[in-house]
Amino acid sequence: MITVVTGASRGVGRGVAIALGRTGATVYVTGRSVSGAESPHGGSVTATAEAIAEAGGRGVPVAVDHADDDAVRDLFQRIRREHGRLDILVNNAAYLPETPDPKAPFWEKPLEAADLITVGLRSHFVASYFAAPLLIAGGRGLIVNTGHYGAVSYHYGPTYGAQKAGADKLAADMAKELRPHDVAAISLWMGSVATERGLAYRRDLSRAALDDLQLESPEYAGRVIAAFYASDQRMTLSGRALIAAELGARLGVTDVDGRQPPSHRDRLGAPPELHPSLLA
Repeated sequence: MITVVTGASRGVGRGVAIALGRTGATVYVTGRSVSGAESPHGGSVTATAEAIAEAGGRGVPVAVDHADDDAVRDLFQRIRREHGRLDILVNNAAYLPETPDPKAPFWEKPLEAADLITVGLRSHFVASYFAAPLLIAGGRGLIVNTGHYGAVSYHYGPTYGAQKAGADKLAADMAKELRPHDVAAISLWMGSVATERGLAYRRDLSRAALDDLQLESPEYAGRVIAAFYASDQRMTLSGRALIAAELGARLGVTDVDGRQPPSHRDRLGAPPELHPSLLA
């Protein structure tokens, strides 16, 4: 299986890449971090690729700035040369700048918060644009946009919500056009995840308090993606925004500790219903 996970230096992307590696997949790992010094949370494409190899897969680190369309095109041209196809694209690259006060209103945050629309929503489209012919060539494909309840409830401000809501609609419309080629597209909503950034944000909480939050591991979404790709529900559910915890339960997927993460549908909202024209 040939896969690409964008924004996989750390966080959810790293976890998804490692989980796919556990299936024996070849995983192209993209991101800007090559040494770990680029972020206060550490991580690099090389370190993630090494972790994939330890998990039983083949990790291929590729330094890519997803604001650079030419660099993204070069990535997929390389995959065409080396494999001639692609099976799974996971769009996870995003730029969420550090801010002194995450709870400040949008007009008091740095204007670079708008970059989440570029390295986030737009970069998902660009990666999918270059990946689509390779996914079609493989005869069976899947695009996953990493999503969140922030598409329908308030989290981190307007640009975050717009990026997540936009990623849902990108998946829905791409799925419509890809359906004749047996290529699915979904948006996968995660709950609170025990990423480096997430744990730093909660650094003052006790171990017991963290356990009460029932955080998902960074690998959980990757386990769900692998199971979904292999399932007979891939095309049936194509186009939808899906809650990872609910899809995992449906497919019999558990987290790394053997438990089933909870859905937050009742507290944070549900994915929107799609018009029938998008599902045919």
